[in-house]
Amino acid sequence: MMLAPDQDSLKRTPLHDLHVSLGGKMVPFAGYDMPVQYPAGVLKEHLHTRTSAGLFDVSHMGQIALRPKSGKVEDAARALERLVPQDIVAIAPGRQRYAQFTNADGGILDDLMVANFGDHLFLVVNAACKAEDEAHLRAHLSDDCVIDSLADRALVAVQGPKAESALAKFCAEAPAMKFMDAGPHKVAGLDCFVSRSGYTGEDGFEISVPAADAERLAKTLLENPDVLPIGLGARDSLRLEAGLCLYGHDIDTATTPVEAALEWSVQKSRRIGGARAGGFPGAEKILAHFDQGAGRRRVGLRAEGRAPVREGALLFADATSAAPIGTVTSGGFGPSLNAPVAMGYVPTALGALGTSLFAEVRGQRLPLTVAAMPFVKNTYKR
Repeated sequence: MMLAPDQDSLKRTPLHDLHVSLGGKMVPFAGYDMPVQYPAGVLKEHLHTRTSAGLFDVSHMGQIALRPKSGKVEDAARALERLVPQDIVAIAPGRQRYAQFTNADGGILDDLMVANFGDHLFLVVNAACKAEDEAHLRAHLSDDCVIDSLADRALVAVQGPKAESALAKFCAEAPAMKFMDAGPHKVAGLDCFVSRSGYTGEDGFEISVPAADAERLAKTLLENPDVLPIGLGARDSLRLEAGLCLYGHDIDTATTPVEAALEWSVQKSRRIGGARAGGFPGAEKILAHFDQGAGRRRVGLRAEGRAPVREGALLFADATSAAPIGTVTSGGFGPSLNAPVAMGYVPTALGALGTSLFAEVRGQRLPLTVAAMPFVKNTYKR
């Protein structure tokens, strides 16, 4: 039997004391003691983010600087392209891009964000994978780059339609930033790294701040009545409505980017002819999936009725067949839709929009329909 982690053995982010003081319900997550919700509750936190602005502590994520030994950021970008299927060289200074570390079988070791800060690359990786990611980078890129783990920095996100106005009071450049702009900026007089991005489907910003200043920055932002603290529960339901993958659930080491419906993230320069096509781990399998298709695919699912279909539920082609054809990887109730939503993997032949499927929930077969994602229209500032 697996025992829950001892609360005392969990790591704490620089905002831990603030979470407790705000009434956060603390739970173990990726080795950290994190707030799953505050007194307002998950539903209100979710809807507040969609209509106003929410403040999220994402300091458990890993932050890594990739500094080229040559002094040329293009050399760091070319080095990183040996580990990811994305075009990193094409990321302009002041911009960032979504990427994946892949393995020799084409599976995803982790997904990450890569920003070009002009003289080096700035990476944000998942909390549960950050030690392995850093070791992976050191094992393969140390000849070309200095890999600097930025463990002395916290990371907060401000998400929602009022995120811009909330941040603009303390960062004059914020309103001019577009989706996926990223770089060093002053926020409330602090030296921060700011990107116009997030994982809710809403417009918003992620702010990397020195750990010693994180609580002061968070309190400053929370003085705005439009901004409420938001826990992991609402963060998960927001990203599910946005149709965004959660590593270890919707994507993992046995899932290729094509199976995961992430083809959009792999630029043509890395997959169609030219000197820089391929050359990343698992390229043969991933490029074969691009050319010939994959046998399965991640799809959105809408359930009839109000019963949520949770992760792990088996999927069936009809109400009576004995053999499952897929599995739900993320599922729950979508507060913005007032209806259940889910994602899962099905044979590609059954992945067309409108296809009728069934999920097994508590011994019953519930009807589902393959649906377009995102479930809630995103509001990124392009």
